[in-house]
Amino acid sequence: MRIEEDLKLDFKDVLIRPKRSTLSTRKDVDISRSFKFKHSKEKFEGVPIVAANMDGVGTMDMARAFHKDGNGLSVALTKHYDKDVLVEFFKSKAAANAWYSIGTAERDLEKLQAVLKDLKKEVVTPINRICLDVANGYSQAFIDYVKTIRDLFPNCLLMAGNVVTGEMTEELILSGADIVKVGIGPGSVCTTRKMTGIGYPQLSAVIECADAAHGLGGHVCSDGGCTVPGDIAKAFGGGADFVMLGGMLSGHDESEMKVIEKDGEKFVEFYGMSSSTAMDKHSGGVANYRASEGKTVHVPYRGSVENTLQDVLGGLRSTCTYVGAKRLKELSKRTSFIRVSQQLNTVFGNG
Repeated sequence: MRIEEDLKLDFKDVLIRPKRSTLSTRKDVDISRSFKFKHSKEKFEGVPIVAANMDGVGTMDMARAFHKDGNGLSVALTKHYDKDVLVEFFKSKAAANAWYSIGTAERDLEKLQAVLKDLKKEVVTPINRICLDVANGYSQAFIDYVKTIRDLFPNCLLMAGNVVTGEMTEELILSGADIVKVGIGPGSVCTTRKMTGIGYPQLSAVIECADAAHGLGGHVCSDGGCTVPGDIAKAFGGGADFVMLGGMLSGHDESEMKVIEKDGEKFVEFYGMSSSTAMDKHSGGVANYRASEGKTVHVPYRGSVENTLQDVLGGLRSTCTYVGAKRLKELSKRTSFIRVSQQLNTVFGNG
């Protein structure tokens, strides 16, 4: 047993210090990025925000809305769509910025290969982005699986995770991941930290993993913990190349979920993918060797995602004007974090 006493911070623990800026309007800010990736040599152009591969967020309707928006935002599709539905979707233009999500189960890879086999019969948008997603990216089996997927799809942009430490970020990049997904437990409907005691404050995880990844020519995606647009800016300021959003994109028309009315108000169901709700829906229940590590909530119905995207992108542009970053690429270099007093207040009983 050992105790690390170095300071570790979440988004709520800091603010970004404003700096002198020559920017006169948010319109002058370019929040798109351009990347070329280590293994796949694939290129990315667009705003590096990704809808999480969760029910109610990583939907085909969300992908269509993002495609219509035209900013290059992308969607990691939930892995629970049927094969035939996936085939039809990947024939459409809306699939251009979609990630195909898989886990490590044999059936996931079999379905992907079946989808690709059917798509080869027609001229279609290729599946060139794979999101390999597990809750615990620290197992040797997962590392070996990343190598397997890289060998099977050498030219495919591969995002894999989740981890929260620099050494495992390096391991996944060296094993074939182009982008490492960073975050264990920060999501609004994730209960991993409560159920297992495992986790890492998200901002510190992003800073440390980004430093490790960039040293090897890799990239990171901050996954979870963003509840307001300012958190997204903090993630980018901490060095994240991409930011993945779940709860912030829930509750919209594009969720493909039924709208529920309670006492004259409208809500939409939202749940973690390790919740009993998700496992009942997709796996026939919670296996007897595990526990649920997610919860189910009802979030207020918010209509079209269009207005939320305007808030998210507008907030990010505004952050850049406050620190004088004309391009999103410059934000991390222009960011100085100020630690705020929440932790001290907790210690001394003043909060």
